[in-house]
Parts: sequence; C-alpha cells; structure tokens
Amino acid sequence: MEWIRSRHRLNRKKKLVKRMKKTERIYEPHLAVREFSVPPGGEWSPRSPGWSLIQIGRGTGYFLQPQSSLELETGMALLVAGPTQGSIRASQLGGMSLYSFSVTPARLTGLITMGEQDFLEQAAFRKEFSLRILSPRDPVAMKMGELCAGGNSSELLFRLNLLQLFVEVFGNELQQATSNWESADARQRLQVLLERTPSAELLEMSFDELARRTHCTSRHLSRLFRELVGMSFRDKRAELRLTRARDLLATSRSKVVEVALESGYKSLSLFNLMFTRHFGTSPGRWRQKYRDNGGGKNSRNKRVQPFAV
Repeated sequence: MEWIRSRHRLNRKKKLVKRMKKTERIYEPHLAVREFSVPPGGEWSPRSPGWSLIQIGRGTGYFLQPQSSLELETGMALLVAGPTQGSIRASQLGGMSLYSFSVTPARLTGLITMGEQDFLEQAAFRKEFSLRILSPRDPVAMKMGELCAGGNSSELLFRLNLLQLFVEVFGNELQQATSNWESADARQRLQVLLERTPSAELLEMSFDELARRTHCTSRHLSRLFRELVGMSFRDKRAELRLTRARDLLATSRSKVVEVALESGYKSLSLFNLMFTRHFGTSPGRWRQKYRDNGGGKNSRNKRVQPFAV
C-alpha cells in the first residue's frame, strides 16, 4: 500500500507540473499589442493558443502554409487561429515590422456569453474562419494601424478597442451563430456538446462545468442527461473510467495497479471490484483472456472518439 501511495503522489506531482506548464502557455500577454521585427528572409509564427490579430506595420513578405502562400504588404492585417499552421516570412529585399495581439476566448469568461465562446472555439478549426487576410483599406486594418500608432496599451479603453477590432473581423457571422446557439433549447445544447466532446475530456469535466456550458440548472441537467444517455452523469463517468482501464489493459504493459491509478481509482481493491461488476471478470483475467484470443496486434494508436449519445 505504501508503494501505491507513493505512486499516487508521483502522479499528482506530474499532473501539477503539467497544469503549471499549461498555465504558463495560456497566460501569455492578452489584449496587449506587441511589436516584432523580422529580418530579411526571416520567419515569424504566432504563438497564441487562441486567436492572433496581426498587422504589417512595415515591409513586404508572405504568409506561408503547407500548401499555399499569400503575399503581404504594409498595412495588411491577418486574423489567425491558434490551430492554423503558418508563418510570416519577410522578403529577401527587406525586413518587416509586425504588430500583434492575442485573444483567448476562455479568458473572456463573464464578458462574452457561452454561445459566443462556443462559436469562437469551434471557428478556430473551420477553414472559412481560421485565417482571414484584410487589405490595407479594410476598416479593421485601418483602425488597427491608428491604434498601434498612438495608443497607450496599458489603458482599459485601449484594450476594449482591441477586443472590438477582433469582433468586427467576424461581422454579422458571430452575432448570427450565437443567436442560433442561444435559441436552441437545453436538450439540443447538451446533445451537441456531448457529440463534440471526446470521452477523455468528459472524464475531466465536472457536473457543475457541464451545467455552466449548457446554461442549465443542475436539477434540469441531471434529468436531461439521464434521458439522453440512459444513466446518470456519475454512472456514465464510472463507465468511461472502466472503458479507459480496459483499453489500457489491452494496449499497454502497465501493471494492473498502474492502470487503476491512471483510470482515476485510488484504491486497487475498489478498482478490481468495479471492473469485475462491470465486465464480469477481474482485470488480470480479462487481460489474460484478451491475449489468449490473439488481441493486441492492432490495438495501438486508437483515436479517442467523440462522446456518442
């Protein structure tokens, strides 16, 4: 048992370090203009996990992507989503000066609605939204140029103006999409969320978080969840934990106690009991039977599928 406790402490330490690294990445300068200089022939890539609005302050170059390239000139602006692959390369004839600020929807909680946050997070993965090039004569590009030329980035009004610029890039699309989201009833919102959420992410989500994301009271959500899924949220999470444990038993050489800890069980005896109740046999016997039947040959590299309703 001491070994198990020691292992658990080690896992908690690893998770803490992972959260700290994630926090360091998320808490980059937000709604703050930064200036970057790119030497002739050099490259620069946006690093924000959210969205980046970038303006070419001086010089010419290209926005390079795996399958294409776009010419850039002074005054142009680019809206780039975090998942988008690409970099800005300065012309060999001269360097470039860039102005950039980032917007992370998750850091705007309380300022934007859940529908708006959901739209912005989903749009980052959609081709028609994830990269937009604005000409020097575009109103957003012109306003950004004026702000970068004479604004005080430490003032609240300046940061609000940056956020307004970001919203204006989407025009009526953001308003229309969020109106559709808000008009959907709670049952639809929950169903869409469950269909889009990988099982691994649902395991990390609390019931309160699910209620917040679906705009439901806890009591109403509990009823809707049971109607859609056929069991309570707590029972579904337990089922997902056991399914994860079964996959680990099939695809890894980890000891049963390690599988138990990785699946969220602090007690090996409780894990054995729950696994046996659910699958009708102990974890060790299930793994042995799986291997005896020739399992494991093509079981690696499985993709996590979205949660099915």
